Amino acid sequence: MKKIHMSYEKKKGLYGYGFIALWFVGALMFFIIPLIQSFYYSFHDVAPETGALKITPLVDGLTGQKNMFLNYKNAFMTDPNFRQYLVESLGDMALNLPVIVIFSLFVAIVINQKFRGRTFARAVFFLPVIIATGPVYAIITGNLETSGNNSAEQFSTMFEADMVDQLLEFIGIYGFGDKFTELLTSITSDILNLVWKCGIQIIIFLSALQGIPASAKEAAAIEGATSWEFFWKITLPYISPMILVNIVYTVIDAFTDPTNQVMERMLSVQTEWKYGYSAAMAWSYFGIILAALGIIFAIMNKLVWYDD
Repeated sequence: MKKIHMSYEKKKGLYGYGFIALWFVGALMFFIIPLIQSFYYSFHDVAPETGALKITPLVDGLTGQKNMFLNYKNAFMTDPNFRQYLVESLGDMALNLPVIVIFSLFVAIVINQKFRGRTFARAVFFLPVIIATGPVYAIITGNLETSGNNSAEQFSTMFEADMVDQLLEFIGIYGFGDKFTELLTSITSDILNLVWKCGIQIIIFLSALQGIPASAKEAAAIEGATSWEFFWKITLPYISPMILVNIVYTVIDAFTDPTNQVMERMLSVQTEWKYGYSAAMAWSYFGIILAALGIIFAIMNKLVWYDD
């Protein structure tokens, strides 16, 4: 057999293709093909196969009858729950997004300073990223039903605080509208939920803060810049690309949260064997997420400063 001679660069290239081959096969079988099937199902009435129905056979024992855009029409025009949950999801995201991003930036700036116990403080805020599993979070927040007791609910109350009313009463401020007080209370009442959703964002901001060149800090010190001026004119421009990254991550994380009412609605419809209707809602939801991200990119790209 004739020996094949290859250059070192070609061998390295083959090693790379071999390394990603398994990923490509897995992505094709478990992501791309199901994605195409889901889009195809969204234009059909999909149900388990039965001899009584003379409709088009699909894969995996399913049958479907083409109905074009009827599933999409029913999702927005007929189903009151989907529209209601969608509006509530968008409203919650609009309220929580600035709170999460600002809180993450604040924590990252604090734990980026030199002080005793800094490593422990970083570990505390990184802990939710390590144990961010559904059952653990459900037990802590009290959303997991326990047999014979309500220990999960009692445990979750340790992380709740009615801070708004207590703070306003302490400083002697009264007379705020009920809606305004309720809005502030809903944002600040669940401290654990806020911290839990900020773990990744804090790490990204912390990495960006540590990437600020020492020359910029030295130049600002020579010019006599205050800490406030350094933040607005040095820190914020340098980390602005990571602000955009965190906004995008927070939006996607909020929209795909399993506790999101829209996600719960789609999964509940799927358990009723309405695969086509569930797929139509999922693709509509996906389009809305893309539109929201497009608006965010259009706005933030004008505010982001890139160090070329």
